Amino acid sequence: MKVQYASYQETIAFLQQAMSEHPNLIRLQSIGETWEKRPIMLATISQDVAYADQKPALLYTGTIHAREWIGNELAIKFIKYIIDNYRFNPKLMNALTRNTLYIVPCLNPDGLEYSRNHFSFWRKNRRNNVDGTFGVDLNRNFASKFRQGNDSSANTYGGPHAFSEPETQAIRDFVLAHRNITVALDYHSQGNVFFPAHKFNHEVEIEGTDLNVLCANMNCEIKKVTGRQYGIHRGKPPANLIRGSGREYYYSLGILATVVEVGTRNIPDYMQNMSQSIDENIPALIHALGEAINYSELAPKRVEGFTIRELGADSVTLEWIYPLKDDLYFEIYRSQSNKNMCNEQTLVAITRSSFFTDVQLKSGQHYFYNIRAVDKVTKIKSPFSPELRLKTALANDEFSLTLFPNKADVGYLGANYLSKNKEHFGYNSMFIGVNQKRGICYGVIRFDLGNLPADAVIKHARFLLYPMNRVAAKIEKYGQWSIDLLDANALDDIYDYQAIATAPSLVSLGHTIESDKMTQGIWSQWAFNGVEREQLQHICQQLNQSTQRALLLRIKGPTTLPRGNDSQMMQFDIGYGPFGSGLHYRPHLELIYTKAQHTIEMLPASLNTIYPDDVVANKLASGFDSEGKIIYGQMAFALDVLPDPDYTVITEAYLVLNHSHKLSDKLAGKDIRFTIELVELEDVDYASVKQREKIEYIGYEVSIEQLREQSQQYFMFDSYSRQALERLHAQNKPFYFIIRATAASQAKNVLVDWYAIDHDLQAKLVINTIARRKYPLEAPTELNVSHENNAVKLSWKNPEHPDFVGSFVVRNRFHPPKSPFDGVKIYGGKDEYTVDRFGNSQIAKYYSVFSYDNVPNYSAPAAVYYADSQIIHVDELNDDLPHETEDEDMFLGDD
Repeated sequence: MKVQYASYQETIAFLQQAMSEHPNLIRLQSIGETWEKRPIMLATISQDVAYADQKPALLYTGTIHAREWIGNELAIKFIKYIIDNYRFNPKLMNALTRNTLYIVPCLNPDGLEYSRNHFSFWRKNRRNNVDGTFGVDLNRNFASKFRQGNDSSANTYGGPHAFSEPETQAIRDFVLAHRNITVALDYHSQGNVFFPAHKFNHEVEIEGTDLNVLCANMNCEIKKVTGRQYGIHRGKPPANLIRGSGREYYYSLGILATVVEVGTRNIPDYMQNMSQSIDENIPALIHALGEAINYSELAPKRVEGFTIRELGADSVTLEWIYPLKDDLYFEIYRSQSNKNMCNEQTLVAITRSSFFTDVQLKSGQHYFYNIRAVDKVTKIKSPFSPELRLKTALANDEFSLTLFPNKADVGYLGANYLSKNKEHFGYNSMFIGVNQKRGICYGVIRFDLGNLPADAVIKHARFLLYPMNRVAAKIEKYGQWSIDLLDANALDDIYDYQAIATAPSLVSLGHTIESDKMTQGIWSQWAFNGVEREQLQHICQQLNQSTQRALLLRIKGPTTLPRGNDSQMMQFDIGYGPFGSGLHYRPHLELIYTKAQHTIEMLPASLNTIYPDDVVANKLASGFDSEGKIIYGQMAFALDVLPDPDYTVITEAYLVLNHSHKLSDKLAGKDIRFTIELVELEDVDYASVKQREKIEYIGYEVSIEQLREQSQQYFMFDSYSRQALERLHAQNKPFYFIIRATAASQAKNVLVDWYAIDHDLQAKLVINTIARRKYPLEAPTELNVSHENNAVKLSWKNPEHPDFVGSFVVRNRFHPPKSPFDGVKIYGGKDEYTVDRFGNSQIAKYYSVFSYDNVPNYSAPAAVYYADSQIIHVDELNDDLPHETEDEDMFLGDD
């Protein structure tokens, strides 16, 4: 297997031959020497390579860890691909014309050769530590938060001091001398995951979106080739982050930097696995190379002030701040998941305006928006504005509920830990799959549905789980992870491994996720289909006191291992324990539901037939008189049977009319039709009716022929008409309807009678309603911010109202959150204070507090700008809001 991989000398020979055959494309140099006197070779590749250092550049480094041979192999194959394709591949040609590639196939030549020839899994370089040990982990030897270790035999020993090693000195000196580098990719194995850089803060960074989008777009290119999906995972700040890495050092210099962990083994089967990894990463590299110019001084500046102007149930209006120029336009991208690509698949608008309205959205759903400016002539694009996150408002008949499991109700059961399985609940992570140490493991999550109304009608449900580590899933394209709904009332003990393992599944939830689609750092989602929602509905309707209204999920992965393999295991975050990432990463169940409708039949308070010269009360007829003038029918319905308009949503409405006698055969073939209008009406007389203010037509017109065939007719209200009913209800105005006849040609002596008041078949208005608060509460008041034990403390005054359920606190680095979902959730509950223990008290940011009811409707935000030395209420700021340029990403779903 090993002979298929290139030795370091073969790598050098390849580079030398490539340069000799393509001198205008490739330049080769040694940037330093290792302890064992091997040259550290760097190739510069660009169209007209003599001018390469004058173009924006991508830095590629590979095999900084000796056993991670993918870096060197991918570099060789990528250079070969460039040589073979740059003349006719337009995307590659454009990338090389505008950008430069600096590529170091192997940053650890001594270690690579030691790994190839002696010990395959050697990681470090070959420094003599003089104490009987050898080697420094080069990716712990950079100056970014360098940490000196005492155990020189450790695989992650960082060396005696930062940049103590010739390899790290060489790449440092090259990078410092080439300020044109804007993007750096460091290729490692294993895990099929991108690890974007961080700055060791507990806050989102201005470049956080750029990093995530770069990785997501590369991921899109990978998926096109093999269908595989890489994760995107930044780690858990600040305590457990890698220190002394090259990635963070490059980032500290203003370079967008990410590690790319390729494959599921350090040295995999070359023909079957390594070749796949190479093939899928080449188009991703081409994309990244093409992006280098967009982060250079040539690029337009980043869009500022990207925020929400107005948010509805099916639309949102976004706005931003940018000098409008004829040679610039904006690209806007929308996705329903975070860490998603921004390309043609997600591009929803190209505009020169400073605002955009996105329509036809789904109610109560999360959306993620990104924006960048584009030079119309050069097509160079700006960096991205920080991602805007929102959740559309609920439709007027909808409620939403997000459920989290109790600490004791989330964990895993391992076949080899029968006596300790209860300890796996509410502590650290869920390990799901199989390995030799733990045996077969199942995840178990129980959600208490007690807060869900028994009459809830579930419209949408999805379950979300955060994969935090997939390194132990070592076998390419082997096994899948799935979720079963179990009968919670049939299991007395959820900590009983055998009972959970053998419990029959009521239904399997959504889709299975195959191993090469199981990402790290990107939320896995399972949407309930119709059958699964019915099962959930059945659980909700269990009212017997002896049964529990609980949703019990069993998460399972592979249960067997092929010969010679020891693990196929995924690790999922549960948000608890020393390795849990807190409340942002807990498994949760999102529900949107409505309630059973209440039907109200309204009988008319008055009926009138309005002739040109007379009004006949208690009679309902319409048509034409002997002169062909219209005779109007008028109905009024009083509101005394309707409940409080502030808590009443009309979900359906229709009028039922029956005409009172058989229509004359003389009317057969006459093109006479009758319409019903909802109107504003002051007086019931012919002149007032002719000048009536029409609100909307109800249903569709009916013809004489339809009335001859069927005496009873239904007139259905559309959405606008139902909204009009609610408006009139709120204004305490009766509902007035006019029946009007129309004819294609003049008609005379046509009159259709409908039944009068007190008849069993008299007209009626049927309205279906649900009880739901329609309007948000007042916003919290007296919002203040202070320091407390090196953290940020917020206090406020909740509104005093019986419908108040709680307040929701959210943090955003770049603009005042106008949606409770546009930032990091800090707190939700009835208290009037909270402490932000997730943030950095030394970094400026915005906080918003929203009150909410049981729908929930969210209030307008009470917002404040916090900057350590100053605290400013947002309504005191002008349009030139402050912006910071540092930090780390801890949004819901990020790390």
